[in-house]
Amino acid sequence: MQGDESANKGERSEAAEREAAKQRLLAQAEAERVPVEDTTRAVPDRRWRRDQR
Repeated sequence: MQGDESANKGERSEAAEREAAKQRLLAQAEAERVPVEDTTRAVPDRRWRRDQR
């Protein structure tokens, strides 16, 4: 039974590490997120096509 307990403990440890990594990624993504109000709409610039004729 000792092997089962150590394996179970290892699985819990890995799950905790995965959860911590997920939380770090979510926190980083939230910190780097740009609000929609701060973005500008891309407007196609077709002036270069006129110069090519």
